[in-house]
Amino acid sequence: MPEENIEPEPVSIRPVPEKTIYLARWSSRFWAWLIDFILVILFLNIVRGIFEPFWNLPLLWDYMHWDAVALGFESIFFFAYWTVMEGFRGQSIGKMVMNLKVVNRDGTRIDYAAASLESLGKSFLLPLDCLIGWLAMPGSKLRVFNRISNTIVIKADYKEPHGILYVRDKE
Repeated sequence: MPEENIEPEPVSIRPVPEKTIYLARWSSRFWAWLIDFILVILFLNIVRGIFEPFWNLPLLWDYMHWDAVALGFESIFFFAYWTVMEGFRGQSIGKMVMNLKVVNRDGTRIDYAAASLESLGKSFLLPLDCLIGWLAMPGSKLRVFNRISNTIVIKADYKEPHGILYVRDKE
């Protein structure tokens, strides 16, 4: 038998990922935003009621009587809320309810600087932030300020701590 020179086919080696990160759906992100929006507006209405005798702030849904100062105050409050909550634990109340979390692109915890940069677009430019993200980066599930702040929104994974097994009784 003649000896044939058979060269092995090149093998493409794919790196095995260390961990899998599941990006959050736009619909889940919307519901988390809506929960936050309703809670913050309710809180601001309580504050509005307290300051009513001193400062007449229009209601947010009364768009015919919007005041630039009041709208700016509300936007700044939203910015502070999201920066503090997401900088502290990566989740606002809406994200906690929807089981979502803001993290760095490698899945690590974000700091307050990243949270504040990510919150800028959400607080002041949300329609534009989302629209540019959808059109310029289709399929990436990123808003522009997610890209700028190097953050992503993921499904939070509540696992049992290492070495502990929870046993649940059947009901």
